[in-house]
Amino acid sequence: MADAGAMTALPASLTLKDAQAVLESLRQAFAADAGEVWRVDAAPVVQLDTSALAVLLECARMAAAAGRKLEIVDPPARMTDLAHLYGVDGLLGVDAAGREPAADLAPVHARTPIA
Repeated sequence: MADAGAMTALPASLTLKDAQAVLESLRQAFAADAGEVWRVDAAPVVQLDTSALAVLLECARMAAAAGRKLEIVDPPARMTDLAHLYGVDGLLGVDAAGREPAADLAPVHARTPIA
């Protein structure tokens, strides 16, 4: 079994205005964590937008570049739904299968034009 370091917790808000500061904090946490698997606890996140996906994709890139694995633990429903909607759920290792989508995503699908 791969060595998992301590878990790094995300903040309650991960939106565009928070993204740069959160990413810098995550870079520091990554550097301090020597485990083969970098575990990031997403459960605290209650406010997010697509910037959260960009931050997590950068975390996945950092982990891969260091020969490590990123494990996102307890992602909220909206996060997994957004990851699925943008096609990055596989890259982030989050799976929305087997549960109902978050209620606040339904209007996004209705407004999105199909070209």
